[in-house]
Amino acid sequence: MKTAVFSARRYDKTMLALANQDAGHELLFLEDRLDTSTALLAQGCDAVCVFVNDNLDAGVLALLAAQGTRLVATRSTGVNHIDADAAERLGIAVVRVTDYSPHSVAEFAVGLLLAVNRKIARASVRTRDGNFELDGLMGFDLHDKTVGVIGTGKIGLIFARIMAGFGCTLVGHDPCPTPAFEALGGAYLGVDALLACSDVVSLHCPLFEDTHHIVGAAALARLKRGCVLVNTSRGGLVDTEAAVQALKSGQLGGLAIDVYEQEAPLFFQDLSSTVILDDVIQRVVSFPNVIVTGHQAFFTHEAIGQIMRTTIESISAFERGQALVNRLPHA
Repeated sequence: MKTAVFSARRYDKTMLALANQDAGHELLFLEDRLDTSTALLAQGCDAVCVFVNDNLDAGVLALLAAQGTRLVATRSTGVNHIDADAAERLGIAVVRVTDYSPHSVAEFAVGLLLAVNRKIARASVRTRDGNFELDGLMGFDLHDKTVGVIGTGKIGLIFARIMAGFGCTLVGHDPCPTPAFEALGGAYLGVDALLACSDVVSLHCPLFEDTHHIVGAAALARLKRGCVLVNTSRGGLVDTEAAVQALKSGQLGGLAIDVYEQEAPLFFQDLSSTVILDDVIQRVVSFPNVIVTGHQAFFTHEAIGQIMRTTIESISAFERGQALVNRLPHA
């Protein structure tokens, strides 16, 4: 089945080709992002394979449908970049990766927390310059601290399990509580109560209308002063401009993010030789108590391998006319 693979980086090409060895699909790798200006590159392709910063709005989907594309396979769990209703109207099936290594993201969230709390990145830069001074590098013990986990699904639960191993007190918030979280000693609270008592808050919930800016100006004002916020889920969960103000006032004690609300024009590309016009991200990275990474929490051999295998399996099932177990449900 001929498939145009957009936003294809070297690792995408290598691992998707490996997953495709037995299936034998014709893969057209394109480094370009999918949008209205690049949709024509998928001419003659039955399917497109995309990533989180590709744009599949109604206009792009209409162009794809007119060219004969019948399947969109996204190499992600999140589908905020796809207009699912438009796809349904146009007769385009959408499949995603519903399950890959949740350990990759949970472990990375812990790494970000340790790095921002113990100033690891700053210390590394200092020692490279021959500066072994400790002033400005003091952190705090995680042991006996209260960690708030917003979203206690697969990833949030693994994160909570790791933090329990540090000797932390766990509180959580989720519209669908799980006994597994409570078995770790975790207690479920409302968002306001969780924010008020947590020394660390880590976000592991999906981005929906009711979770957009779940950490905004009002929520940040309710935070326990000096709290560290970690976000490895979706950028839109955090109002970044409000977070900047909370960092300036000291209300927010640290920020570690792997996702950013306006990441699409920035992430997954080298902009080191250009002028970055996004003033918000420039302000964020200027703080000494902030760590920003470029949406890499999922980026392990195990996770990428599973993502690619699932994507190829979905394309094969579509080609054979079989049920699509990872098909995106429509409203």
